[in-house]
Amino acid sequence: MTNLNLPDRSRSVDANKSTAERKFSDPYWTAKGERRAVVEPIGLKTLWFNTGTLCNLTCKGCYIDSSPYNDRLVYLARDEVRRFLAEAKKNHGGIVEIGFTGGEPFMNPDIVAMLHDALSCGYRVLVLTNAMTPMRHRREALLDLNTQYRDRFSLRVSLDHFTQAGHERVRGLYSWAPAIEGLKWLSNRGFDIAVAARLLRDDEQTTRSGFNRLFADEDVAIDAYEPHRLVLFPEMDASVEVPEISEHCWTILGKRPSDLMCASSRMVIKRKGDDRPAVVSCTLLPYEEEFGMGRTLTEACRPVRLNHPHCAKFCVLGGASCSA
Repeated sequence: MTNLNLPDRSRSVDANKSTAERKFSDPYWTAKGERRAVVEPIGLKTLWFNTGTLCNLTCKGCYIDSSPYNDRLVYLARDEVRRFLAEAKKNHGGIVEIGFTGGEPFMNPDIVAMLHDALSCGYRVLVLTNAMTPMRHRREALLDLNTQYRDRFSLRVSLDHFTQAGHERVRGLYSWAPAIEGLKWLSNRGFDIAVAARLLRDDEQTTRSGFNRLFADEDVAIDAYEPHRLVLFPEMDASVEVPEISEHCWTILGKRPSDLMCASSRMVIKRKGDDRPAVVSCTLLPYEEEFGMGRTLTEACRPVRLNHPHCAKFCVLGGASCSA
């Protein structure tokens, strides 16, 4: 069992800190002295590539602080992605989906070539995009890819709310119209599309109903009541305290570790200043050293200790996953 032979908890406890201050500070023990929950790998099914943290927008609550100025994760190059695709084919036959995220993936100069490489390997490919100007510059190439690989090529467009005001509270002024225009362009040309939104001030029923009206008004071919077509993510407010996840929580919550995305997915990143890419546990935690998993997919197939607020709020309690 993973949790046998744990370090002595007494050595990690700082008596001068409150329980709240000790939360998410020890990889093995929660602040209450319970064994921290661990997710064992069950075999890679989804491989993510973060194409770089540069983005044309600066959004409130962005999980990895993407912006026009954040290059903490630099652009992945085509040859670097190819090496991981080759390792995946050779050693990880269970992978069925390749995801591209950012930042805004369509800002990466090699994005079209990387999409083609992943699709030509036989994988399903999912791209997370805001569907704005960077994507518009790639329209002809996208049409070609969709003609060749229509049954395995999907794009998920970020639209944070079903109203302009709600969306622009997160993404900034003048971000609504270009996103709607890009979404409609994809829909009208027969792309396999989905929308990713956030549960902001509305409950799920209100949110799906609002998007249903929006899609009907804009003639967008998405069923808002299909969870894989309108993907709703929990709001990630760092100021809101969340509970730690202990071993006992699986039974209390009626959840299984194997349901979490870190059981079956990993993400490739390239940090600024590094000479080669690295693999991290998931799409949400590219900066934390504790969640670095090595330089190869094989090295990365090891347990993940849920020692971060994102693990609790987004994955366990929020029930969310970035994969399709």
